[in-house]
Amino acid sequence: MDLDDIDRAILAMLTEDARVSMTQLADAVHISRASAHARFKRLVDAQIITGFTVTVDPVRAGQHASAYVTLAVEQPQWQEVRKRLASIPEVHHIALIGGEFDVIVLVRARDNRDLRRVVLEEIQSIAAVRGTRTQIIFEDTQVMSGSIPRKA
Repeated sequence: MDLDDIDRAILAMLTEDARVSMTQLADAVHISRASAHARFKRLVDAQIITGFTVTVDPVRAGQHASAYVTLAVEQPQWQEVRKRLASIPEVHHIALIGGEFDVIVLVRARDNRDLRRVVLEEIQSIAAVRGTRTQIIFEDTQVMSGSIPRKA
């Protein structure tokens, strides 16, 4: 689906605040409420908008230790590794990557002891994980919860 400037403006507003009313959305992009609703529905139906989430401050939510953990895995077992990683509550993001490692995982835990437990007892216990490297996050900033494609 090709996005026009109005679609991009709608996505930008919803990325900033998904609770914005349809009337506010329509007023901001200078279209009727019915047109805003139709465009919104089209974006959802086309799966450009795939869900609505809450952004949580991990520290305020009690997760004081965070790390990116890179994993070397047995490639044929990737699907099983992903399934096992997704079942660990402290794992917040999983990506298959290219380079020295195969997978990168964002882990958020209560403290360093809990982070150690997740990496050494949970992640490294997965049979197809051949090795890990952990990079502790000292400070992180969420820039945007989604990206809006630029005009081609």
